[in-house]
Amino acid sequence: MTGLGVDDVGIGAVSDYKSSLSPKIETIFPQAKSMIVMAFKELSNCESENKRIAMSGRMDLMELMKSCNYKLARFLEREASCKAMSTPLSYPLNMSREARYGLVADFSQSHAAIAAGLGNWGSNNLALHPKFGARVLFATVLCEAQLPPDPPFTEDLCLKCDVCVEGCSGHALDEEGKTDEMKCMKHSQPFGIGANMLFWGKFMSAAPEEWEKMITSSEYMSLYQSQMIGFQYFCFHCLAKCPVGD
Repeated sequence: MTGLGVDDVGIGAVSDYKSSLSPKIETIFPQAKSMIVMAFKELSNCESENKRIAMSGRMDLMELMKSCNYKLARFLEREASCKAMSTPLSYPLNMSREARYGLVADFSQSHAAIAAGLGNWGSNNLALHPKFGARVLFATVLCEAQLPPDPPFTEDLCLKCDVCVEGCSGHALDEEGKTDEMKCMKHSQPFGIGANMLFWGKFMSAAPEEWEKMITSSEYMSLYQSQMIGFQYFCFHCLAKCPVGD
């Protein structure tokens, strides 16, 4: 795994995957018995106040993760004759009303990481890794092989310092044990779906002579760019400020 660039790996049993919102794994891959969860340390880009630099680091890491996800699943199918499926890290998403327009993932990487013994929950409602803290992303491959699962990580990693809660500019962590997703999205993704709908509503209400000014504004250009990038985060405080890990 280290040859691929993976920082840590854990094995979890599908039966131990407990995500109350995401679909059951049986609906995705009925034969799946095991989860191979890979951990990747987030780069220090997340500390930058230049949000383009911060997001660039996340995009670089996502490229590596997607490659590892595919390569592992491909290896299992080609070399081990074992049916395997990669799981999505971001897009495509279920954009239906029932899935809260993409807020409910088809597969929860954090819940898989917990089931694979790679950490436990922090006050920021992120999966904390014993070495990397909150600065970690996970990618999972499902397979039909019955692999020996790793034991759960029982040590409480969260320091209960509330640095993440107090440092959340969107006040999305004010209620203990819950992330207010709409507060988070409004602050961390200011050029997401909501902003897009708001812009076009204002555009259609504006006088025609205002249209050119609106289309050439920095607001529209940022909206245009986000359509190509996808999840364009402007805030990484919940992970960058967490003191857990190296």
